[in-house]
Amino acid sequence: MLVKPVQPGVARGARFPGRYIQGVGTTARLGKEARGFGEKAIVLLDNGVFDLLKADVEASFATGPKVEILRHGGECCERAIAALAAEAQSAGASVIVGAGGGKALDTAKAASRDAGLPVIVFPTIAASDAPCSALAVVYNEDGTVAYDTFLPSNPDLVLVDTALIARAPARFLAAGIGDALATWYEAESCRRSGAHNCMKMPGVPLAYEIARFCRDTIFEFGPAALDECDAKTVGLALERVVEANILLSGIGFESGGVAAAHAIHHGLCELADVHHHLHGEKVAIGVLAGLKLNGMDDEYERVRQFCLAVRLPTTLAGIGIAEATPEKLAVVAKRACRAGEIIHNEPIAVTEEMVVRALEALV
Repeated sequence: MLVKPVQPGVARGARFPGRYIQGVGTTARLGKEARGFGEKAIVLLDNGVFDLLKADVEASFATGPKVEILRHGGECCERAIAALAAEAQSAGASVIVGAGGGKALDTAKAASRDAGLPVIVFPTIAASDAPCSALAVVYNEDGTVAYDTFLPSNPDLVLVDTALIARAPARFLAAGIGDALATWYEAESCRRSGAHNCMKMPGVPLAYEIARFCRDTIFEFGPAALDECDAKTVGLALERVVEANILLSGIGFESGGVAAAHAIHHGLCELADVHHHLHGEKVAIGVLAGLKLNGMDDEYERVRQFCLAVRLPTTLAGIGIAEATPEKLAVVAKRACRAGEIIHNEPIAVTEEMVVRALEALV
């Protein structure tokens, strides 16, 4: 299949976070970094780690600035975003800090837009590429995906404590590998089709090279990184995979573009069966289905074997769909293929029937 060329003179672009800091013990820097934005911080701390981290977060602010720590309830939904923005404005905050998993971070990012404030993102797991992006996935309160909202800018600072990430269950790191796995394949689809990235323009060549580097990094270091995480140890492999999951994948998907894998993820989220499975686990299924859509059988098998090596699901049953009925697959395909959806960034025309057949191959 021929690649659709980008014509000379056509605007191309890439997006990056303002700053990115990664290493062991960076939790202690949080207050100091927040002080650079003003005298009052609002920290939205994920409910799942609230009791574990509240004291450490408070300690990082011991010498200022003032801080108010709020507990995140669970979903990144319109109600949670509005509540955080309102609290930040009424408290006179100068910066919003999102700490925790992807939904807490997305809530903080969207609220910072609505409150007109800078945002610091402090991920406690490396389960997705959400931390670096100017994108928030907004869910309905029942857990289904409502829509993606594109923000005017990327986070001002992404601060990553790899010692903290190593303390989390390895399943989260594996899910991040699943999300990062999509980066190259979706960016390459967009490059081949000429589809636009998240800036509504083609990516610069660097975008696709970052996406490629992301794929190569997780392929090389993924299994060893999971072993280090099992041992609660920060070694070279864990550092490299955390960087790939968060930074490389974040830049790569925004600047290169997204396609079938995440569209199929959105479709899968229509089924109650999958709601207890992580974003990256469902995206991994989307990657495999996308390769089937494009008839890339050799690459499909390579990726399937990699998924098995890094503890990612390779079948629909692996994400909770024990009975993949025609009715359920039709629901997924309809959502994935709706008008204007990112699945149409693929270099082939995709229909609902094609998505159903691709998913049937994963039963």
